Amino acid sequence: MSELRIAVAVVTMGNRPAEVDALLESVAKQDVAPDRIVVVGNGCPLPEFAERLALPGEFTPIELDENLGCPGGRNAALERLCAFGDVDVVVELDDDGLLVDADVLRRVRDLYAADDRLGIVGFRIADEHGETQQRHVPRIGKSDPLRGGYVTGFLGGGHALRTAMLARTGNWPAEFFFAHEETDLAWRAADAGWRILYAPELLLQHPKTSPARHAIYYRVNARNRVWLTRRRLPLPLIPVHLGIWMLLTLARTRSLGGLRAWFGGFLEGLRESAGERRPMRWRTVWQLSRLGRPPVI
Repeated sequence: MSELRIAVAVVTMGNRPAEVDALLESVAKQDVAPDRIVVVGNGCPLPEFAERLALPGEFTPIELDENLGCPGGRNAALERLCAFGDVDVVVELDDDGLLVDADVLRRVRDLYAADDRLGIVGFRIADEHGETQQRHVPRIGKSDPLRGGYVTGFLGGGHALRTAMLARTGNWPAEFFFAHEETDLAWRAADAGWRILYAPELLLQHPKTSPARHAIYYRVNARNRVWLTRRRLPLPLIPVHLGIWMLLTLARTRSLGGLRAWFGGFLEGLRESAGERRPMRWRTVWQLSRLGRPPVI
């Protein structure tokens, strides 16, 4: 069997030129070169990366007229790569991340070659001191970030997607713009019979951040959670999921302004269309629960 063909996709808003250069240089140093590299300017122009950095493989820049958000920008890369028709796995990386090790793409290729039902591989995210924030570990509770295995979700900052899976599940939910798009895709993948693997040996170095740094965080986080449940959960689980997260939000949020924005987004999610409703099967609910995260948490 021929070796799997790998592409790397990066989406940037043009505000991190030095970080994007460093990321692409780390991609160029991989001991298995990607077959294609796509960089998306999400509402911004792009510099001439290929000429300056001597990138391996076929390089494709894409400049979007407007910022389509994280999932919309990633969809632009995926659509172009799928149109080429010669890529089996797409590695998507945050524009301020860095591949510290030179064998990441080789390890990704080997993982997919060993399991033909492997749909998504999640990387470990750690800062320059090697610390992984607990919210970046795809398990409930204080789980060891170095413990790999099959899980129910993955991190948007560093991951790989099998294109054959995307042909079944569809791409990212562009209307989400930011927040919970990974869960939407993970639930679709699990429901279609694909496995999600957390592989901590695949390291993406990334600055320590808080999701609340985004001005739209509270509103969009709540709106998208409502949309997520309306799109993907069986009807009896929707109020359970939303009730649990309402209580968690009340317990965790110390900002009155943040709470107002969250409840405004919650109502927005109820009022506006959530898009196509395709709830997961009860068998998938049981499968996710056995993996340690029932889809109400």
